[in-house]
Amino acid sequence: MTIQTLPINEIHRNERQPREYFEPTALQELADSIKRFGLMQPIEVRRDAETGGHEIVAGERRWRAHQLAGLAEIKCIVTDDDLTVLERFKRSVAENINRADMTPMEEAKAFRRILDEQENTEAKDVAKEFGKSTQYVMLRLALLNLTKEVQQHVNSGAIGTQAAVQIAALTPGNQTAVLKKWAGGAFAGDNDLVHFAYALKQQQGQVVAMIVEEMTPEEREERQRERTTTRKNIDRIEQVLGLLGELAKADPMKLALALEGEVTKRLEQMDRVADAVAKARFNMRQAKAHAEAREIARLNPGAEHESLAEKAKAATEQKTAAKTAAPKAPAKTAAARPAAPKPKAPARRTSAKTAAPKPKAPAKRAAQAAS
Repeated sequence: MTIQTLPINEIHRNERQPREYFEPTALQELADSIKRFGLMQPIEVRRDAETGGHEIVAGERRWRAHQLAGLAEIKCIVTDDDLTVLERFKRSVAENINRADMTPMEEAKAFRRILDEQENTEAKDVAKEFGKSTQYVMLRLALLNLTKEVQQHVNSGAIGTQAAVQIAALTPGNQTAVLKKWAGGAFAGDNDLVHFAYALKQQQGQVVAMIVEEMTPEEREERQRERTTTRKNIDRIEQVLGLLGELAKADPMKLALALEGEVTKRLEQMDRVADAVAKARFNMRQAKAHAEAREIARLNPGAEHESLAEKAKAATEQKTAAKTAAPKAPAKTAAARPAAPKPKAPARRTSAKTAAPKPKAPAKRAAQAAS
């Protein structure tokens, strides 16, 4: 292992390294810093006997920043390792994953590759190797069910991981519909997107008599009774606003006199009201998400979700089988050496992990609800 200063044009990236996305603004900031203060930590490279020059083992971001800064040379630690391609890949993953340098999609693809290429390996083994929980690995693998369009927004950080996991459980058609709605500014934040995607996931898996013409007379009558009762109750709640308004305008000193001996008791009563309002408001927001999701579910009928990750995995297995199959090998030989079993597609295993998003503690939201 030696430290050398090498020409930038003699160094090339590892085409199979896990990172694909480099945030432009952060990269420019690093380039400016290197240009002003120099490189604090050399990158690591290895001599590439196959293509010539040197291949990056660790530090592609610093190498890119040097190019962006217009620098012709870069300080390198030159190593002669005898690691396999997969071992070098895993080393690169380990370097980036715990520094939050990798995007969730890059992590998902890295975990999938290790599972595909390393025999007798399961999600729990990958989790242990990189210091993560099995659930963490499984939720990342679930993201491989996302369409390419959604993946791009997850990579850039525009759509958060929690929302992405919920969207990944949807059919491709529903994912496209959600993305269109999101791009149109329909959600105030990532939390709203999480709730909407979860609601749509529930809708797409159900065959419900939503269309009035398909309901029996008894069902239509019951539906109408529920509508009438619910709307009347909400209208009655609206009438309480007047009473609350009067209480809000009252002079605190006069209130103290009027409620002498009962102020604490009455305040607790108001806290219970505020708590109930917060819960009811949350439930109404959920209802709104379900109403909007229902319309999308109607436009994208609920065919069973076909896992994109499963399709990608099958394609990988076909390519591997085509490369390793011996054309003239007798049938018994092939039968004697069965392929190592692969883990099941992750999307279905994660469904139990992605429970309905929970509201914040109502007491903390009471002030907001009351306002």
